[in-house]
Amino acid sequence: MRDPYQVLGLTKSASEADIKRAYRKLAKKYHPDQHPDDKSAQDRFSEVNQAYEIIGDKAKRAQFDRGEIDAEGKQRFQGFEGFQGAQGGGRPGGWHFRQGGGGPGGAAGAGGFDDILNEIFGSFGGGARARGASAGAGGGPGAGGPGLGGAGMGAGAGTRTRPQQGEDVTIVTRVTLEELAHGGKARVTLPNGKTLSVTVPAGTQSGDQIRLKGQGNPGPAGGPAGDAWVTVQFSPHPHFTPEGSNLRLNLPLTLYEAVLGAKVRVPTLDSAVEMTIPANSSGGRTLRLKGKGLPTKEGGHGDLLVSLRLTLPEGGDADLEKLMRVWQSTKPYSPRSGME
Repeated sequence: MRDPYQVLGLTKSASEADIKRAYRKLAKKYHPDQHPDDKSAQDRFSEVNQAYEIIGDKAKRAQFDRGEIDAEGKQRFQGFEGFQGAQGGGRPGGWHFRQGGGGPGGAAGAGGFDDILNEIFGSFGGGARARGASAGAGGGPGAGGPGLGGAGMGAGAGTRTRPQQGEDVTIVTRVTLEELAHGGKARVTLPNGKTLSVTVPAGTQSGDQIRLKGQGNPGPAGGPAGDAWVTVQFSPHPHFTPEGSNLRLNLPLTLYEAVLGAKVRVPTLDSAVEMTIPANSSGGRTLRLKGKGLPTKEGGHGDLLVSLRLTLPEGGDADLEKLMRVWQSTKPYSPRSGME
């Protein structure tokens, strides 16, 4: 085991904050989740943990600086070099966590392993992961080292953690208004390539999310999969604009239909229906077709709101212009009264 100060890139004058900062940086850099197939990185990670176990703890650091223990935490006895290994219960290349981060030899003086690793490992996908088994060898009876009394707290044996859940994923799926009105099904392709038919609940609005439990990314080390959150987006429609559970339709009308009234065919999400346009209907007037909108959470459907839009003939019409001049001179009126 190398000098722990050298392992962390520090000098003996380093402060506790310097030690903690260096450990966090190196533990994150060489964490096995970052290098799952790199044995050298895993060994380096184990070495970094061993170094912090020595100088990250006030009492052990003082002992090391005085020459009372070596870089592995083993007691130094003058004249009894052969006894050294048995007394210390060395951990060749291994590392471990200490539950609670306290107790002798637990690096509690500068913040325990659990506290620091919980912060670091959160960046690898949600919560601390005790990767003792994969980080290095060692462990077994008597592998805990001084301060644990040979309690067998070796790598992978000291802390029992529940397998961590995988990350959630967000998927955007587009749904047509017709699909929403007729069965509410949407096709969703998951990150693993699997395609599902998902029911879109009645009353869903564009931007709402549907949770697919256990369809996200798999968890590390055999943990449960995360969830898939499906964001529903409505596909643009050539005629209808959603307004909650209602739909709005801009319906073009001729001038004579608006003046004289008419029966016209109006499209819906099912099929066209006949609608009566009252005589003397102004442009912008809204008529309502009940139950021709989108499904609602309470059951039933919203309405179709039909906004009338007056449309003049393309290219103009000489007779119409002549008639309008007569109206202008004999029957003037102001549709904007009260707006000045």
